[in-house]
Amino acid sequence: MTKYIFVTGGVVSGLGKGITAASLGRLLKMRGLKVAAQKLDPYINVDPGTMSPYQHGEVYVTEDGAETDLDLGHYERFIDEDLNKFSNLTTGKVYSNVIAKERKGEYLGSTVQIIPHITDEIKRFVYSVGKKTDADVVITEVGGTTGDIESQPFLEAIRQVGREVGEENSLYIHVCLVPYLKASGEHKSKPTQHSVKELQGMGIHPDIIVLRTDEKIEDVNIFRKIANFCNVKPDCVIENNTLPILYGAPIMFRDAGLDSIVCRELHLATAEPDLTEWQTLVDKIRSRDKVTRIGLVGKYVQLHDAYLSVAEALQHAGYEHGARVDIEWIDSETVTDDNYESVLKGLNGIIVPGGFGSRGIEGMILTARYARENNVPYLGICLGMQIAVIEASRNLAGLSDANSNEFNENSTNKVIDFMPGQSNDIEKGGTLRLGSYPCVIRKGTMMEKCYGAELISERHRHRYEFNNAYRDILTKVGVTLSGFSPDERLVETIEIDSNDFFVGVQYHPEFKSRPNRPHPLFLGLVGAAVKNGSTPL
Repeated sequence: MTKYIFVTGGVVSGLGKGITAASLGRLLKMRGLKVAAQKLDPYINVDPGTMSPYQHGEVYVTEDGAETDLDLGHYERFIDEDLNKFSNLTTGKVYSNVIAKERKGEYLGSTVQIIPHITDEIKRFVYSVGKKTDADVVITEVGGTTGDIESQPFLEAIRQVGREVGEENSLYIHVCLVPYLKASGEHKSKPTQHSVKELQGMGIHPDIIVLRTDEKIEDVNIFRKIANFCNVKPDCVIENNTLPILYGAPIMFRDAGLDSIVCRELHLATAEPDLTEWQTLVDKIRSRDKVTRIGLVGKYVQLHDAYLSVAEALQHAGYEHGARVDIEWIDSETVTDDNYESVLKGLNGIIVPGGFGSRGIEGMILTARYARENNVPYLGICLGMQIAVIEASRNLAGLSDANSNEFNENSTNKVIDFMPGQSNDIEKGGTLRLGSYPCVIRKGTMMEKCYGAELISERHRHRYEFNNAYRDILTKVGVTLSGFSPDERLVETIEIDSNDFFVGVQYHPEFKSRPNRPHPLFLGLVGAAVKNGSTPL
């Protein structure tokens, strides 16, 4: 029978529940188990697709086109399993589904209530992810913090799941903050005790408690006190320290015995995890001997989580090239005609990531121009490709008012325009071109050099496309159209022939990068940046 592990959090948000869940997933996978992961988010939005990146960071897109929470990126990067539409559930999605069923008469005239109708919908979702992937273990993270009003239906649902599948098939992990008071030089366990008490009051009794702390806990009495007060076995209180290398977390948890305890409590007989490949990765990270500077020019740079997968993908490529990638976070609104050369000077590479809306667009166009004219390695992702097309249209093809329909409806040269079936009149949520689509790569291009393949598949999230009316015009001025949809109706990638590395792609390659398997395009960008310039560490 499928085993269910639930990860909750207490005291404060942002404790790293997602990293805990992802690390455990990696360890169990290395024991030979089939692992699925999912995130339950209490907010009322149907999905994060229409939310500002400043609210919850980037929107992570799955292979099947679900717009999800960024924690799913951690799951995929650590566990290396593709997730799906059952991997992220919000309060908004739950209520939307329940109300739709009520309108169809599926509840046969019943009064629709939190229990059982809302909790049943949550449970259906929890069970579905395991069935879809035929998983041995489903790891479910509950967003928010114990005590939040909006989290209560989710906690009640996972309590019911535990009762339905039995103690031998369910396990609860509670991640709590243990603050360190510098004035007294000691850790305090009271916040954890109160958080667990609150959770127990909801009928959930944690089997394992993970103590999140920046300072190593030296006093063993802390562990004993928490075990006694929270009614868990002594070895089920585990420390989770802040690490200098994020990807060292699975090894830290393995050394603490987390996966062994989980297998013991769930009666799973497996081999010991083989972390040879993961240890090699960590050793590779530690042995980097140079630094290269890459400018990330975007519109949400005040919150780095808005570009979390891009930043991680850059580091993944850096590991492979033996380089630490120092990211220069540049707000595109601050890049102007007067300063763009001085702002961008000294960068070894440039990346312009995705985004929506007209704010900061002219700064991005100046950035693409600087990279093209100065042969600075450039990677444009989604919006970043469209920016490169607009820049080339203006400054190479002489179309001075070239623009995207998204930014200027009155432009006479809309080199980027709505894709078929899209318009301003349709609803914004869930109507983009989403998920995995194939792309055919032209031979002899930088794209072919990076991928070493003629047919690839990548994840998309956009509404606008390259305007096919401008194919010949741009080709004549040195823009190579290097990737197309299989029917050649859509331009997926562009390049600048005269540059060492200048690539724009309509999709989001960052979602498929893994720490031990960097994405080909990021490898290409970072490799070109290192060649362009680096300094010893």
